[in-house]
Formats: sequence, C-alpha cells, structure tokens
Amino acid sequence: MNLQQITTIGELKEAGYESKSIKDELRENLISKMMNKETVFKGVHGYENTVIPELERAILSRHNINLLGLRGQAKTRLARLMVDLLDEYIPVVKGSEVNDDPLNPISRFAIELIKEKGDETPIFWLHRSERFAEKLATPDVTVADIIGDVDPIKAANLKLSYADDRVIHYGMIPRANRCIFVINELPDLQARIQVALFNILQEGDIQIRGFKLRLPLDMQFVFTANPEDYTNRGSIVTPLKDRIGSQILTHYPEDIETAKTITQQEAKNIKQDFIQVPELAKDLLEQIVFEARESEYIDAKSGVSARLSISAYENLLSTAERRVILSGDSETMIRLNDFDGIIPAITGKVELVYEGEQEGAQVVAETLIRRAIKTLFPTYFPVIKKLEKQEDESPYDAIVSWFFNFDEDFELLDEFSETRYKLELDKIKPLEVFIAKYQPNIKKSDAYFIKEFILWALVEFKKLSKHRFTEGTQFRDPYGSFMNGL
Repeated sequence: MNLQQITTIGELKEAGYESKSIKDELRENLISKMMNKETVFKGVHGYENTVIPELERAILSRHNINLLGLRGQAKTRLARLMVDLLDEYIPVVKGSEVNDDPLNPISRFAIELIKEKGDETPIFWLHRSERFAEKLATPDVTVADIIGDVDPIKAANLKLSYADDRVIHYGMIPRANRCIFVINELPDLQARIQVALFNILQEGDIQIRGFKLRLPLDMQFVFTANPEDYTNRGSIVTPLKDRIGSQILTHYPEDIETAKTITQQEAKNIKQDFIQVPELAKDLLEQIVFEARESEYIDAKSGVSARLSISAYENLLSTAERRVILSGDSETMIRLNDFDGIIPAITGKVELVYEGEQEGAQVVAETLIRRAIKTLFPTYFPVIKKLEKQEDESPYDAIVSWFFNFDEDFELLDEFSETRYKLELDKIKPLEVFIAKYQPNIKKSDAYFIKEFILWALVEFKKLSKHRFTEGTQFRDPYGSFMNGL
C-alpha cells in the first residue's frame, strides 16, 4: 500500500509506520546518499573538501548549525539544499498548526483530537518542499513573530479565559515544527530575541506572556552570520552560541576555474547564442573579482560577493548585445572595450575604505580591470621585464615598432561593426606573428580578443599608451608622437 493513500492514524499504525525526528531523517538519508556515492549538495562548487565535509559531520552529529561567512558564500543555498535530505512525505494530524506527528503529538489540539477520535483521527501528508522556513533577522523582529503571543480575538471567538493556553497564536518557530528553520544574519537579531531561543534549542519548551508550555519542538535549526556583523551591528549572545552544535566557516572560490563554474551556472538564463565569449574573457572577469578581494581600496571585512562576477558577466553580455542591436550585426564576440560595461556591477557591490573613497568608485573599478589584465598576461605570454637593456631583444619589439611607425592614431571605436573591428586589428601584422608563435593552439574565434588583450597589457607594462574617450579607445607608442613632432 502506498503510504500517501493512508488517511487515518489507525491505517498508519497498521502499515507499521515509525516516527523519527527530523535530525534522524537528515542523518539516515545523508548516510544513504553517501553510501550510494550521490552528490549531496548539488550546484555548490569549491566546498567539496572544506565546507561540505564539515556540514555532513554536523548532520551526522544531529547538530544545530551556524554557517559563518562573508556575503555571497552560498550559506543560504546550503541550508535550502538540506531539504533534499528529508523524507519525501511525513504524516501530520489534520488541522494541526504545529505539524503534529500523529504517533507523537505535542499540541493540546492534536492530543485532544486523538483522545476523541482515536484511530479514526484524520491525517494528511506533508511534502518535504513545504518543510523549510526562513526568517531574515532584523532589529524589528519580536518574540511574538517567531515564538507567539496571546490572541485576544481567538479568546473572544472561543469564549476562553486568558489563562487557557488555547488563546495562544503560535509564531514562526512552533509552526515550523518538524521542519528546517533558517535564521539569516543571526547577529542582527536583538539580544532579548536571541535569549528567547535558548529554551527552544535546549529544553524544548516555549514561554509566552506568562505561559510556560512544554512543547518539545522537533526542529533542525540553521543559522547564518557574517563576521562583519560581530563588530558593526551586533553579535551572537554567548549562551545561544553555546547551544549551537557546529559552527562552519564558509569561504570564496579559491581558483578561477571554480569561480567560472559558479558564474556560468548562475548566469545561464541570460546566455545569448549570437555572442561568443572567449575563455580568456571569462578568466579575466573572475580575476577582476579576485583582485577586488585583495585590493587596498576595498573593505576586506565586508567581502566581495560571488554575485559581483555574476552581475558583471550579465553586464558584459548585455554590452555586446547592445552593440549588435545598434550595428545590425547578426553576431559578435566579446571585446575588451566591453569590460567598461561591467563597471556599474563593480561599483554597486564593493564597500570602499577611506583610500578607495578618495580615489572614487569609478577609478577603483578601472584599476581592478587593469590589475587583472596585468596579473593574467604572464600566464599566456612571455613576461615583460620592467628594466631591459637597450641591446636586449624583446618579443614585443615588433608590435611596439609598428605603433612607432604608424602615421595615425590607432583607434578601436565602441560602435565598430564586427567586420570593421576585425579589419582594424588585422592592420597590426606583428600581432598575428606573435600569437602564432606563443599561442598557436588558440581558437580562431578568440584571436581578436587576444589581440586586444595584448595591446591593453602592453599599456599596463608601459610599452604603449592608451587613451579612453567617449567613442572608444586609442592606442599609440608612448614616445612616437613626441619623436614625430621633433
């Protein structure tokens, strides 16, 4: 017999159903998945050897969990993915406000209903997708919101005295009995509200306006917190922290490949087939975020969220898409000039320190792009030495000489069609020779982005100069114009 067809407690008992706590559910289903070599937390990357093993140990230990980390480190996502470790359906006493287990009721309503109807007590089946509750901790959250309060309207309708516990209107936590309950940004919760969680976690009773109800709630608590909050906005009070079984530290992706995987996964809904994105462009985008996390202009305590690279990637594609719309081309490829389009994504997602404020958000964003180019360049092409003897030959001499001898200023305008853009870059013949020698296996479609990348890098290493103006970018030999004037 299919369990979901059972509609009464009597049928449930006949089927041999056994109750178990939510922590045992999570534990048993985790063990089953691990033994079957299944991926437990799908879509979370970079935590395979750090956060996820710790989270699995916490679940095996039946602990309440605190995920501690900076913004954009998938804390809430991890909590939501724990729902997949619950049983698909559980039985609940019909009409119960607190998801009473038919074989182990805790509320007065369910106990009296079972006493009255016995094995005929009706039940329904609750799907695991409905067993997740989430609350963002804000200073205005009250005890009534999360635990409950006396309801005078209920008292009047049922003609009950305020001394009767049936006048209580349950808050979010009792209503999430037998569920995973997440409190985000826990330090933002006022200390007196945190204190109200003590007994729920430890003793399993709730206290509401003089009522002390023995209500052994069966819950899996997951808290999230940002280390910045401990100093800026509040802290987790010590007794509550003491009652949280495991505190797990999250972190940002440790390498570009992991960061790229996350960005591509999260930005997949805006992928346009008519826009080619070279792998180097994706690497550069992630390197910009890595540079931001190391920058002296950006507050490291605040962190640089993974959402920055996702938003920046979306902006990058939209910049190219806008060009296609205006030019009438049927397709395009990402250009380095398009990276100017990601600046709004950067400036909106970083917290600047005093020095950064002095520089200005726009300048800081441009600096990050330049630094990312400078960092990535030596992984693709020969290192450009800061000091070179005059007689030493450099692999870049031919490219620099081309600009020295070029009679006009070399310009790449933003509005150039795809054909015009390629024609302009094809003028620099030494670039093709250079790429053929040092990166012979690159995709032909990526070649033009790499050509532009080389030019920007030569600017960063003082071999060329660059001027950004409203319509586009101009490159020239830093001494050529001076010498030609002489």
